[in-house]
Amino acid sequence: MEGEQLLCVAARSGDLQKVKDLIASGADVTYFDGDGLTPLMHAAANGHAEIVKTLIEAGAPWNAVSPSDLSAGDLAMENGHQDAFDFLLNAGIQSELVLGTIARATSKTSSDPTATYLEDRVVFSEDRVMDSESKAVMMAWEKPLMESHARAICNKKGGNVLNIGFGMGLVDAAIQRYNPSMHTIVEAHPQVYDRMIRSGWGEKDNVKIIFGRWQDVLSELESYDGIFFDTYGEYYEDMREFHQHLPRLLKPGGVYSFFNGLCGSNAFFHVVYCQLVALELGNLGYDTQFIPLPVKDCLAEEVWEGVKRKYWQLDTYYLPVCQATSDSE
Repeated sequence: MEGEQLLCVAARSGDLQKVKDLIASGADVTYFDGDGLTPLMHAAANGHAEIVKTLIEAGAPWNAVSPSDLSAGDLAMENGHQDAFDFLLNAGIQSELVLGTIARATSKTSSDPTATYLEDRVVFSEDRVMDSESKAVMMAWEKPLMESHARAICNKKGGNVLNIGFGMGLVDAAIQRYNPSMHTIVEAHPQVYDRMIRSGWGEKDNVKIIFGRWQDVLSELESYDGIFFDTYGEYYEDMREFHQHLPRLLKPGGVYSFFNGLCGSNAFFHVVYCQLVALELGNLGYDTQFIPLPVKDCLAEEVWEGVKRKYWQLDTYYLPVCQATSDSE
């Protein structure tokens, strides 16, 4: 067998010294065997944590996926190998922290992905909002989740609440049921904004609508008892930037939450990003809890009919509840 094939065999069987020798002789740690698995996947699936560590340190990608979209972390998780899972989780977090630093250093020269969406036409139907490429902006199956988000951020009845991103208005309709003293909605897409106005949202006594990107209207925002963040066409770095403003925007005792669609098609990557966002919010002085909500029954195959990409494929949704560390009790 070639060195790479031998490396897969050694990783699967737990032969640490053989793995080290093959790496030293130049075996490619990124190799995929005939089953579409890497040496790292074999080691993780069989719980060989020291080999996982050795392969990662030799440059094996923690986020490579098999033909069935499983990563090494997924395989460790599925087979109950906690040590291997913990090492892969830490490797993933550290890698994304480094990549995030690089992304921020080069962001001044990169294009704005939000602009494309805001210039695009969206199509409204009873159960979804779609962009021109048949990608879902928001769907009706999210309604129970949005009701839970509203309940989380409206823990003070009659409070001052902020929502970034209207979409179908699911979370805003739920927020209204808590009778907030003021309910501010920031929406940047002109069609969505127009639909809001035509639907009567601008006529509600306790609703203030601000049209524009949140980045451009920060000076119009106050401090709030509850904040929800759910934008389309933005990435994790955009949400991370919003988090930098939480110390000014969130009142003492206030609750922040966001739509947790981070890597919603892969269970392990989702865990990595949940831990990453909790870590970075922790550095800002906030504790984050994730409340598990089962969603499998909401996602029958027909729900996705006509949608180009399933943006959520997991059985459980982890709803984030974030408060200042001093308030988290």
